[in-house]
Amino acid sequence: MDLVQQIAMVLAVFALLGGLLWLMRRRGSLQLSGRRSSARLEVLERVPLTPHHALHLVRIAGKVVLIGTAPSACTLLDQTSVEAGAQQDLLRTS
Repeated sequence: MDLVQQIAMVLAVFALLGGLLWLMRRRGSLQLSGRRSSARLEVLERVPLTPHHALHLVRIAGKVVLIGTAPSACTLLDQTSVEAGAQQDLLRTS
């Protein structure tokens, strides 16, 4: 096999992979944007305390959790089960 045939084979493989990627994205089987319509994790608010420390209010699977982050640790500070309507009230009061 000469060099031209090898390059043509590599280009053919890349074309097949590109076509498969395009087809999967078009059918909805693959999402590369990071956003999902049924996201179970949502960052509600982030408050930086210092350049390396912050508080994060996160909603995950029907719960709202308050997490403190530092360079060496991540600590769960509070956790509340909240109904969908009451979540809005919780955010308005905080």
